[in-house]
Amino acid sequence: MGLFSKPIKTLDDLFVHTLQDIYYAEQQITKNLPTMIEKASDPQLKSAFEQHLAETKNQVQRLEKVFNMHGQPVKGVTCAAMDGILAEAKEVMGDCDDPQVLDAAMLASAQAVEHYEMTRYGTLVALAKQLGRQDCASVLQETLEEEKATDAKLTTIAESRVNKQAV
Repeated sequence: MGLFSKPIKTLDDLFVHTLQDIYYAEQQITKNLPTMIEKASDPQLKSAFEQHLAETKNQVQRLEKVFNMHGQPVKGVTCAAMDGILAEAKEVMGDCDDPQVLDAAMLASAQAVEHYEMTRYGTLVALAKQLGRQDCASVLQETLEEEKATDAKLTTIAESRVNKQAV
């Protein structure tokens, strides 16, 4: 149990905690994506980051909707995993001198973020269904599908352009 969170004793507690975790994570992503947009030199990568920033802002609103639907206050709890992924991304970005290698590094970091998000949203969908909250599950499923689509798009950009240019 974290310092400022309540004990997780029930599946509902786990659902709410996971919701708070991904809410915090999405807020951190929203804060960090503008830097990646600014630093990206590949136009397709820059565009993908811009699109994902807009999607992420919508995803935060969806999470707020789920909190409200579930009768919970909208709040985040520190997500050490996302903080770690973003800290590592910043460190790697700081070590890249070549703009094409930097694009590849940012793309790889973005995919690490996407994979974390997919695990969280997949878990939330499953928990919501188990709790009989199909309404929450359908809202969360929409975001899960967006995360999968973003990951696929990033893979295509990496394989068709960015990684080849960084060689």
